[in-house]
Amino acid sequence: MPADKASLPAGRLALGVAYRGQRYHGWQSQSDGLTVQDALEKALSAFAAQPVTTVCAGRTDSGVHGLNQVVHLDTALQRGSSSWVRGTNRYLPDDLSVQWCQAVPAGFHARNSARGRRYRFVVLESAVRPSIEQGLVGWVFRPLDGEAMRAAAAHLIGEHDFTSFRAADCQSPTPIKTLRSLTISRRGAYWRFDFDGNAFLQHMVRNILGCLVAVGNGSRSPAWTAEVLAARNRDIAAPTFPAAGLYFIGPYYDAEWQIPTHTAAMDWVP
Repeated sequence: MPADKASLPAGRLALGVAYRGQRYHGWQSQSDGLTVQDALEKALSAFAAQPVTTVCAGRTDSGVHGLNQVVHLDTALQRGSSSWVRGTNRYLPDDLSVQWCQAVPAGFHARNSARGRRYRFVVLESAVRPSIEQGLVGWVFRPLDGEAMRAAAAHLIGEHDFTSFRAADCQSPTPIKTLRSLTISRRGAYWRFDFDGNAFLQHMVRNILGCLVAVGNGSRSPAWTAEVLAARNRDIAAPTFPAAGLYFIGPYYDAEWQIPTHTAAMDWVP
């Protein structure tokens, strides 16, 4: 968190937010109030003693965790950066916290200024389902072939029409996105899939992972992912992988904005 000042000027602020997604109905505000955005804005409004609304860098699904979700807000309140962090966290539940806060120029936009976004999927390969890490990792009980999954992932790198990996109710105006990298590694029984792209469609990461797992367990060949991509048809792809184990690492921006890209939670996630 940046060093505190006597007060940040009134205007636009950027905040980094971390959360466990299990008990929330995703990021975006809903009428039931059981979303990350609802909880965050309620706490911010309580701290500021006036209504506060936020704009996030990337909406996350129910059950998806956030490590450095970036939001911006506009306020006339003048408080120090640590006051915003500690004061807001006072009103937040234990599974949701503001990690940092800083003033940004009025031209900064949490979503539109982002140059890219990163996600990480952590998946346990085990004959026995997870218990201690339940909700924090995905699970497969059949052995996975890393080389086959890497070969399959290679077909998806670059700018493509990702319609085959898009949720039916996705609100993105275009299915064309750029997947800059997809790296696959393993530590003990845990697989890690790191996604980096300019933007992602709803369920895109989970749908890609479903296909990679199908290749990894031998149900499909690596070339099949190229066929799925070219078909532009969600019906021929694998089922959507469950959200457990998916982390929104966070967005990244041009250096001029000086937005933090790391939080302590990133050192904890496998």
